[in-house]
Amino acid sequence: MGREAHKMYLTFWIIAVPSIGILLNRTMAINTAEKGFQMCMTLKENTKDLRHHNLTAIPPNLPAQTEYLDISYNNIARIEDGQLIHLTHLCFLKATNCNLKFISADSFANNKEIKVLNVSNNLLKIIPNMNLNTVRVIDLSGNKFYSYALPDRFSNFTHLEILALGSKNAISLKLKDFTPLKDIHLEQLILGEGIQVQEYEPGSLAQLRYLKKMTLNVSFCQSFVIFDQILVDLNQTQTQELNLVKFVTDDCLVVVDPFKALKNFDGLRKLTVTHTWMNSSVMVKLLKNAWHSPIEDLTFINIIYNEDTSDGFQFPNQNTTTKVKSITFDGIKHYQYQYPKFNISMEHVTLLSYLKFSGTGMNILPCNLISAMPSLQTLDLSDNLLEESGFWWPLCKPTEIFPSLKHLSLSNNRFIDLALISKQSSQIKHLESLDLSFNSIRLTGSCSWSPNLTELSLSHNNLGNGVFKYLSTTFKRLDLSKTGITTISQEVLSQFPSLTHLILSSNNIQVIPLNLRAPVLQALFIDQNSIAYVSKGVLDGLPSLETLVAGKNPFSCTCESYWFVTAMNKSLLPDWPLDYSCSTPPSYADTSLVNFKPGNLSCQPWLQAAVSFSVLTVIIAVFAIVFHVCDGVWYTKMLWVWIRVKRRARKGEDRLLKCSFNYHAFISYSQHDSAWVDTQLVPTLEGAGLSLCIHERDFVPGQWIVDNIINCVEASYKTIFVLSQNFVQSEWCNYELFFAQHRAISVDQDSVVFILLEPIPPDSLPSKFLKLRTLLRQQTYLEWPKDECKKHLFWSSLRSMLQVGDKRIALRNVATNIMDTCSLLANQG
Repeated sequence: MGREAHKMYLTFWIIAVPSIGILLNRTMAINTAEKGFQMCMTLKENTKDLRHHNLTAIPPNLPAQTEYLDISYNNIARIEDGQLIHLTHLCFLKATNCNLKFISADSFANNKEIKVLNVSNNLLKIIPNMNLNTVRVIDLSGNKFYSYALPDRFSNFTHLEILALGSKNAISLKLKDFTPLKDIHLEQLILGEGIQVQEYEPGSLAQLRYLKKMTLNVSFCQSFVIFDQILVDLNQTQTQELNLVKFVTDDCLVVVDPFKALKNFDGLRKLTVTHTWMNSSVMVKLLKNAWHSPIEDLTFINIIYNEDTSDGFQFPNQNTTTKVKSITFDGIKHYQYQYPKFNISMEHVTLLSYLKFSGTGMNILPCNLISAMPSLQTLDLSDNLLEESGFWWPLCKPTEIFPSLKHLSLSNNRFIDLALISKQSSQIKHLESLDLSFNSIRLTGSCSWSPNLTELSLSHNNLGNGVFKYLSTTFKRLDLSKTGITTISQEVLSQFPSLTHLILSSNNIQVIPLNLRAPVLQALFIDQNSIAYVSKGVLDGLPSLETLVAGKNPFSCTCESYWFVTAMNKSLLPDWPLDYSCSTPPSYADTSLVNFKPGNLSCQPWLQAAVSFSVLTVIIAVFAIVFHVCDGVWYTKMLWVWIRVKRRARKGEDRLLKCSFNYHAFISYSQHDSAWVDTQLVPTLEGAGLSLCIHERDFVPGQWIVDNIINCVEASYKTIFVLSQNFVQSEWCNYELFFAQHRAISVDQDSVVFILLEPIPPDSLPSKFLKLRTLLRQQTYLEWPKDECKKHLFWSSLRSMLQVGDKRIALRNVATNIMDTCSLLANQG
């Protein structure tokens, strides 16, 4: 068989019923709704889904921040003025299948941000005259109005991009119907409800001079003249795409050529036929006219193909080269229980670069047909029944049938052996990308990939972490979504130095390592994994990153995620903030990550340290000031004296029970300080029941002074020295100090109490009192306070030193040691 007549043999699913009515739907309307959803949605918290709530009116207590409101499948007959007045941020209103009959003119007067209105499949008998100057998408299909006449207010919809109109009661198109849209830059018009149009006034659609895309959901079986006139009118607009939905039915007998006006449609570039019964004779007429038209893209979606001629599709040879560059067959069902027959010359199809056969049931590659397309660069055979043996069969050599092929999609087939696929695909010399998603791929052995292959998709194949070692180091784009991967490491990424796009969506990855280094990586998809947070330093090793898709992960709203919310460059996140929500802790569950605001102090350690240091500094400063003003030093010394006395008193309790003294204390002082001693010290202590030994009163007359001093010291529990400048200058005081230094002090330092009447620097003491100088530096002493309020504490501390025992209970060990040393003094004398 020569190049003039290549036959294509395909295996198709057999359709048991001829009618396709139940398969039809408003695919374009659904797509536009999805577009509107993306246009309006920012936060999940701002959505309100009230479908199937048995509502009879719009609830009045909806949150004021609501952006998306769905009240479909209720029984709301009317939308009145004021019902939506408080929803000032409303962007998307969906009210389908609500038995809606009426929408008042000013229902949306206060909704200045509304962009999408979907009131399809209701009972509206007229197209409502609404105030929607910001709207971009309106869907009024599936209603009950009898005319397509648009109210005058539609002329104010300057932002309107997509308009869907459909009613089984509207069977005519009048010239005035679309007049309000004549100056609107409408992107797409979806018109009709799948029934025939019985009347069309010429020029009706020609008014839409800025229209780019036209979808006709209209049957023209008995009115091809109307279709011809519509094509003439659309040729006067900017329409580049035409979609014919339900163009003919299975019982339609097409005798005339309904597509003859296509040849003169100068601006048309894409023709799509959807949800239509297509006889082989009608297919020939369509293709013949498309061949001589400016059409570059031919698409057939969900078509039931019927061979109404015995020899099938027989396309006569054409003398001119077609401009068609792309042909798509997606979801083609063959009505007859036999292989379809195609006979077409490909001699003048020299510009065809894209071919798609999807959902056709193909189980063997049509080599004769494809080999006749030397310019083919993209081949999509997804959603078929192909296996390795059906694609690389013996008479089908890749080097011959794919001379220019760059992109091959084998998605959703029955391929298994990755090693075999890599070997066979390497024979396609110019192949750059290969799609093996949704198969049953297994890692059977080492792979040998073509060095020209830079893009590979293995998504939705259960491969696991080991898949990376079967891949080529020259790959630039990898799609490994939903492949069972649980970890990603620097060791893995380092194998692909040229990697620019990595898709790891829908896996079970829990952590993105901090040490990732991919200098040329531009896009990373890690959405729908098990990632709780993205560490702050992750992006440091990805300097070329332009896109990061990380949404739909179970984010933990803790301080680990705080930087991501506050400091992350959101221009890298195309799915922010809609797909980012908290999973833990429970108090933040389902909260949008953008609303996680714990505060600067709680999640910034350096700020916590700075604030803590500042607060601590202030507290210390305040305490120091108060301490200084309130003589804290003096009170501290008194407290220390009291503590030491109490502690030592407990230790010496056993000794006190076996010892006795005549006096609690012997007072040593200068005669110049006698006034203080007589008026302050002695009255206070003796008034507290203490016995004191004073030389003026208690020395025995006629004895040597030294003997009196020794006897008084031995008979006293403590020796109190009243220190002052006068004391230092007194000869007798110096002698008493000498005795205390060489006897009492050396025996037990607790038997000496120093009272400082006035400051005496230790360095000012005479050099012969070295021991006393040391004691004043090391031992705590009492200072006589000038402040009256402090004197109570002074006397309490002094009494506590002397009241450890009365004059019958004293320290035997101390007294014994003092007596032992008295002989030393006598010998020196």
